[in-house]
Amino acid sequence: MVLMDIIKAIVVGVAASAPIGPIAILVIQKTLSKGFEPGFITSLGATVVDTIFAIVAIFALAYVQSFIEGNSIPILIGGGIIVIAMGVSMALSDPFRKMKNETEDTPSSVSPADFLTACAMGFSNPGAIAVMFALMAFFGIAEERSSDWTCFPIILGIAGGSVLYWLSVTSLLNIFRKQFNMRTIIWINRVAGAVVIIVGLATLADGIMKIFTR
Repeated sequence: MVLMDIIKAIVVGVAASAPIGPIAILVIQKTLSKGFEPGFITSLGATVVDTIFAIVAIFALAYVQSFIEGNSIPILIGGGIIVIAMGVSMALSDPFRKMKNETEDTPSSVSPADFLTACAMGFSNPGAIAVMFALMAFFGIAEERSSDWTCFPIILGIAGGSVLYWLSVTSLLNIFRKQFNMRTIIWINRVAGAVVIIVGLATLADGIMKIFTR
């Protein structure tokens, strides 16, 4: 039973990472403009967020849901502003400077800021906790396990599934990366940034609307 739960947890980790959202767009942008390592390091931020949300779903979902419901307006407004700022940064980034290392045959630069940006973007979307809980319930691993040691392999399984997914995605993107010229990379940055800005604006608008409708 424990082994089956671990397998299900890996599937949950993959499924939670698969939807195309702001973090996925960020990972794609980082991988195409900077290479495999920066893209994968960025994706690890998403893995950390998914793992923490899984822990929350197992141990403290009811408390977190209460906190989110009671503070939905500042969470939405603050999260929207953060996502908009990140989208602007992505749209205005300089891929020529970022790809200079490749032409000089030096390793691509890996910045902790990439990892932290993904973490911040993930935590600005607390609704993902509900998605994680729904996936765990669907696969039958969302039972009360606060006093059961089997929760730890499940958490590791979810983290492992997320890492496996992002490792595959960033590896494939890196393989095809050299087929993109500089102009294409510029437009990928701009389009990715614009999409993230739209998501941020929608989140911000949702928070503002709640102020007038509560």
